[in-house]
Amino acid sequence: MKKILSTAYSDGAFNFALLLQRVVTGLFLLIVHGLPKISNFRELSIGFYDPLRVGHRNSLILVILAELFCSMFLVLGLFTRIAAFIIVINMAVAVLVLYNQGQPLKSIDLGAIYLANVFTIMIVGPGKVSVDGMMGK
Repeated sequence: MKKILSTAYSDGAFNFALLLQRVVTGLFLLIVHGLPKISNFRELSIGFYDPLRVGHRNSLILVILAELFCSMFLVLGLFTRIAAFIIVINMAVAVLVLYNQGQPLKSIDLGAIYLANVFTIMIVGPGKVSVDGMMGK
């Protein structure tokens, strides 16, 4: 009972938790958001939301960069903080744009959860069970 209520943790538990957070968040971003955008690129590029005023197609390319390629880096733990920073920018824009359009909280909750998860990874780092961790970064 004492162990369950304790706030102490081991290095192994900490690194396992980071691995789990990185892999689950990265895979969900990749599979649920990134892959559908790249597979429907032609249809989406016509009217994709353009909050930065860089063009519909270019906005979609930036989102694919974040949700597909940076998610892969997140899963691997390679260039983790850079990839996480790009995803954080992407998710912050998505959440703020939806919030400013008067959308209810239930429509931005998933983006906010991704934002919080990836922001935590960006601050804490990838952990030892990652390519960055194995390279000693």
